[in-house]
Amino acid sequence: MKTARDRILAKLRAAPVQPPVEPDVAGYYAQHTPPTTLPDRLRQFSRMMRAVHTELHYTHAHGWPTLLARIVRDKNIGSVLLAPRTPHGERAVVALSQLDTAPQLLTFDQPIEAWKDQLFNGVAAAFTGSRAGIADTGALVLWPDAEEPRSMSLVPPIHLVLFEASRLYENHYHAMTAEGWAQGLPTNSLLISGPSKTADIQQTLAYGAHGPRELVVLVLLPDDLDPATLEAQP
Repeated sequence: MKTARDRILAKLRAAPVQPPVEPDVAGYYAQHTPPTTLPDRLRQFSRMMRAVHTELHYTHAHGWPTLLARIVRDKNIGSVLLAPRTPHGERAVVALSQLDTAPQLLTFDQPIEAWKDQLFNGVAAAFTGSRAGIADTGALVLWPDAEEPRSMSLVPPIHLVLFEASRLYENHYHAMTAEGWAQGLPTNSLLISGPSKTADIQQTLAYGAHGPRELVVLVLLPDDLDPATLEAQP
């Protein structure tokens, strides 16, 4: 004799199964994300990044190595970890080596176990590139690889980043689709919105607790875009 439980389960098993309906993500963003210009995205990006104590500088392709050297000099940075086999790392080596008091230039060219103490206690800053940026939340996308492993952006107390403004997208969805993330991701793909910070139970905010205490972003603008037009906006 069938119990009430048996009858209920029988009805559930006999009910037609409706295939799940996939959400129209592309349609949603097409409807809810108005097109923006690069200057508008940069202003939003700048507001969001600076709101969380990110130091942000606008520059151009010909001038960023000089700007990087000036920042390193002004902050009295004694050592910089970088990737000299990358195009931006190669230019950084030339610029930093020409300083009157040049910092020690280090390369992540050995297993971390072989120089862990120096990495954690003797490296003042790291200089890396970036993959993309997200305007609405103010975030950088980092794409660690063998040349610039995750530790470079995590361990040193100052993180210097070169970011190409032409790869600044309205939101996370546009970044993922335009950059082709579905084709493959690294072991770590990172969204960084500011220096490391934490707060205790009394809401006392502290920087540098779990990573860099300073995030310095060099925003590489198109040659025809004047930084003054961006900074002049509210």
